[in-house]
Amino acid sequence: MLGRSVVFPSQDLPADPGVVIAFGQAAEDLGYSRVIVYDHVLGAVQEGRTPALTAGYDEMVPFHEPLTLLAFLSAVTSTIELATGVLVAPQRQTALLAKQAAEIAGLSGGRFALGIGIGWNHVEFEALGISFRDRAARMEEQIEVLRQLWRNPTVDFRGRFHRIDRAGVVPRPAQDIPILMGGRTTASLRRAARLADGFLFAFGGDETFRQLVELNQAVRQVGRDPADVPAEMYLSYGVGPESWAADQQRWTELGGARMAIRTSTSSASALGLDVRPLRTVDDHIAAIDEFAQWWSSGDSPVSPDRQNDDHERSIDHAHAPRSTLTSLRGSTERNRLSTS
Repeated sequence: MLGRSVVFPSQDLPADPGVVIAFGQAAEDLGYSRVIVYDHVLGAVQEGRTPALTAGYDEMVPFHEPLTLLAFLSAVTSTIELATGVLVAPQRQTALLAKQAAEIAGLSGGRFALGIGIGWNHVEFEALGISFRDRAARMEEQIEVLRQLWRNPTVDFRGRFHRIDRAGVVPRPAQDIPILMGGRTTASLRRAARLADGFLFAFGGDETFRQLVELNQAVRQVGRDPADVPAEMYLSYGVGPESWAADQQRWTELGGARMAIRTSTSSASALGLDVRPLRTVDDHIAAIDEFAQWWSSGDSPVSPDRQNDDHERSIDHAHAPRSTLTSLRGSTERNRLSTS
């Protein structure tokens, strides 16, 4: 049964509480079972860098802070899972990250998943005072430390990058927090095969299909079942239903577990896609509504005509009455963003 997620359009929406609430609650009401928020602490001027910075964003592109945003969303939603996808873990203090993740897990009622990756922006690492060169090894050790802190009252750990002298996180999560990973290299796939509870493929296309096969092979080679490392593929809203259907059919045949719709115009542009710009939160909500309707229609290979809906949900929410949603959406026109 294929799961359906939505990627929060961080680069397109402002840090306005009404905007964030409207998008998060709309995603939940439309049956999405996970909202994913991606991470960068700093953007940087690209010119004159060695090694070069070649991503489709610079010092002018906004990014919401994922853990703060998800903590906020935990208070105004009640069923949708909250996930980072991905958070650049090696540039963060591990004990503090364990504490923050445990807090979100507790406040959300266990709805948090920590998606992490090693990152690529050396300028960001330098500004945060962390070595860029050994980030992969650091993240592997981080995973061990995180799980120990979440599971044990006290931890006595000495590693290459961490020393914890008989200390612990309180409160600890009531259950293990899933650790998801992302990336697009063979090394990232092999690392996830050994250590992850899931994998996020953020780039799409034939590369993702090939890498899912590679991931599943790596998982089996270390004696695990691919079902233990469920894979999620991102789709771009701008490519349209014909492309969605083809990707969904192929993803299902290869054993993918989830798909996430990404409405961000900035993200699509970074991937080389020419898409219609979505200027307001209302535009983004209309887009995820359209995708949800397509998913449930006979045009989708996983529509209810072929299998049960991916997520049983209640709209009797304790924290955020939906009577406020219409007014919140209606107030967002003032937040119209320029795409220039």
